[in-house]
Formats: sequence, structure tokens, C-alpha cells
Amino acid sequence: MNLTMLLDMACDGFGDRVVVGRRESGLTAAQLRNRAARGAELAQEAEADSIIYLAVNGPAFPVAMFAAAYAGIPLVPLNYRLGVEQLDQLLANHPKAFVIAHEGAHSIIPAGRTVTTPESWLADTDAPTAAGSEPIISDDAAVVIYTSGTTSAPKGVLLRHENLVSYVFGSVEFASAEATSAALMSVPPYHIAAVANVITNLYAGRRFIVLEQFTPVEWLELVRDQAITNALVVPTMLLRILESEAEKSVPSLQSLAYGGAPMPGAVIERAMDTWPTLDFVNAYGLTETSSTVAVLGPDDHRAAYRSQDPFERARLGSVGRALPGIELEIRGPLGDVQQAGHKGRIFLRGDQVSAEYAGIGKQLDERGFFDTRDEGFLDDEGYLFIGGRSDDTIIRGAENIAPAEIESVLQRHPAIVDVAVVGVPDEEWGQRIVAAAVLRDGMNATSDELREFVRSALRSSKTPDEFVFWPELPRTETGKLVRRNVVRQFQTHTAQPAH
Repeated sequence: MNLTMLLDMACDGFGDRVVVGRRESGLTAAQLRNRAARGAELAQEAEADSIIYLAVNGPAFPVAMFAAAYAGIPLVPLNYRLGVEQLDQLLANHPKAFVIAHEGAHSIIPAGRTVTTPESWLADTDAPTAAGSEPIISDDAAVVIYTSGTTSAPKGVLLRHENLVSYVFGSVEFASAEATSAALMSVPPYHIAAVANVITNLYAGRRFIVLEQFTPVEWLELVRDQAITNALVVPTMLLRILESEAEKSVPSLQSLAYGGAPMPGAVIERAMDTWPTLDFVNAYGLTETSSTVAVLGPDDHRAAYRSQDPFERARLGSVGRALPGIELEIRGPLGDVQQAGHKGRIFLRGDQVSAEYAGIGKQLDERGFFDTRDEGFLDDEGYLFIGGRSDDTIIRGAENIAPAEIESVLQRHPAIVDVAVVGVPDEEWGQRIVAAAVLRDGMNATSDELREFVRSALRSSKTPDEFVFWPELPRTETGKLVRRNVVRQFQTHTAQPAH
């Protein structure tokens, strides 16, 4: 199975239908295939071993994805928000890559690479392919997505063609969308949801369009202007839409999917009140599982929201039930499978599960299960509740953030002798970042000063939202920080006022 098969099927089934971009200027399935084939030739002419995509989402992204598939090489979408040092390290992993990057990033691309912009890429692929050009069928990875490096250096997750195609076959019916159906994505290209949405919407026959820079007003206007029927948001976006003073009428919208971070109950309830006829879908998945593995569907949402039964009502806070091709187990500390209602670690098995990392290999147990490192439990009808990460990762606005990275920066400030960074619940972001700092005797620092200090080294999304100043932090006798106690103290400890 190969991603090119999905595009070939789309061309055979609805080749003249616009599937990428706006109604008036988008690409048909046939045009997407032609551009992908030409893009593959460009990559082959450059003797590339991968196609790196380092830019915002847009029509150039699906062309790059399928061009890589036709060329038999992986697509590598990189986070354009990373610092120069981090990008240098990732670029070094792909010395023969064909690079599609926004103009501002060209200066950091090592010499000897073929580099173009998304605009030039789209122009260059709008040309005939060589006669008899055929796709290269490869068993290698179709896409390499780098993790956010929450506990160590970023790892490249290898998603093979069979993983991605299995996910599509297990979650979408071919040509099931109406010709007028249109999907709106508001996620960056380096997120697994962007990859998944391209291939599932294409397979369904649904036109998909991207909002490059999210604002509530632009999102609402685009939904109305392009007659969007299906949309995907993260919880932070949904809250901002709801709190916007803009007109919230979205007559064309039929389905709104959300995921990437915990959804506060008050937010989804408010959304269901605002759009009572809308179908809401909560999707849970990981990069290593080729996206979604469990879904809380529209009927589940309505039944839970209307129910007076507290157990059924609670399902509004679940991520639903596993997809048909996914086997799911909750395991205790000793590896024993837990019964309904008992918490443990979530393990998954299925053809769409990759669990494979560049230079490391597959990380599956002896039974072929993948340890998600997420904790949760199943209720007696198989609804999955996520209980949080088993490590200390902060999930802020669907982004995984490593506390140690922020702590490492703050520890370089001359006024700080000790510091702990944790995530605490937040309605808008899922979690907000709080830093508890211990100042050196006789020294002072303000919250604004420390925020600027962090922002100068890391991107703004990793800057703590709040600083508190404590006389000491909870540590074990061996000096290990007891992070859970830090979180607990935000509820019980009266911190000194911020300076």
C-alpha cells in the first residue's frame, strides 16, 4: 500500500473535483497528481533523499507530500517556529534533502541543498511530466515527523505508507463526501493532524483548505465565505472563537472536530449551546499512531450532554472509543491488564501504529503493543478517559513542552538559585505554564524581567504565564524535584507576592 494509491483512486473517482484550496482557484485531484508527479521529478533531478517542508501550511504542502510519495522518499515537515540551533540539528539529519522553505529561512539552509519557496514550488510543479513517468513504490517511510523533544532531543517518528493507508482505510469511506463538502484545517504542517487531514479528506472526496494564521474573525469569515462543512480546531482555538464578539453564524458548518489537548468541559458545553445542531467530534491520537485511534462521535456528545446519569454525562470528558482497527489495553505498573474503571498506562496495537523512530527502530513490546506513556482508564462500555501524561510534559494549546528546557534557561539568570516549571489547568490553553523560583539572598527579579529572559532564548509559547517566588522547592533527600508537590502547592501554599 502506498499513498500514491489514494491519489490515484481520487483521480479515477472524481478527478475533476477541486480537492485543495478555494473553490475558485483550487487544485482538482487530477491537477494535484500532475503536480506531485512533476515535483517527484524535480526531487529526483536533485538526487534528493527526502523533501523537507519548512513553511506555513497551504497548497504547497499536499503537493510536497505526494511528490515525495511518487519519488519514493519521505516528506519531512519541520517546525518553522524552532530556533536556528534546533533547526540546524534537524537539517543536518537530512543532508541530501530537497528543501521547500519560506524565504526568511533560506539563510540557515546549508550550502549544497536545492532550496525553493512554496510559491516557486507551486509554479515549478505546474508543468508536464516526462512521458512514461511512473511512481517509485518504496517500503521506506512516507513521512518523518519530529517529536517536540519533551524528555530528550527530538526524535524522528517514521510513518510508513502502510501505517498511513491503514489509518485512512480504517476511518474514512472512499468518496463518501458530497461534491460541495469542504474542510477547514487550522493546524501547522509539522503536526500529525495536518498529514492525516490531507489524506483522509482527499480519500473522502472533500475539498480541504488551510487557515495559515488563526484568528477567530478570519476563521468565522472563511467558514462562511468558503461554505465550510467540516472543520478541525484545538481547544484553545474553540474558546477564542466562542469569546469573540464576531458574528458566530456558520450555516454551512456541519461537523466540528477537536483534539490535540484536553478540552475543558465548560468550553465544549458552551460550544454545544452556541451551535446546537452541529456534530462535534473529539479525536485522540499520537504521531506514532498515524493520528486518531479513538473517537467520541456526535451521537456520543449529544447523549452525554443531555443525560442526567452522572456516569453517561461524564463521557463528554472522554475521548470516546477505539477505532475498529485498534486494540487498546490499560496496564498497571506490573504490566497486568486493568479492568474497567481502573487507571493505568495506555497501550495500543494496530496496523496504523508505527512506534518507529529514526536510528532507534520500533518500540513495541513482545506482543506488538505500543506504550503511549499516557495514563487513563476505560469505563464499562469502552469509553477512554485520558488521565494525563505519565511524565512531566506540559501540554499547552496542543503543544508538548518540556519543563526542563525552560528551567535550563531560567537557571542561567543570576538572581535565580532554584526553579521548577509545571503545567496547571487552564480553560483557554488546556494548561498554563507556571514557574516557581527561589531567588538568591540579596538579589531581586521581576516577573516581566524573567519572562523576557526566557523569551530571548525560547519561542514565546514556552514563556511562563506566571511566576511565583518561594523560599524553597520540594525536593527529595537526593535532590530530586517532586514536581507533583509543586503543582499541589499552588493550591495550598501561599506564595510570596511576585516582585
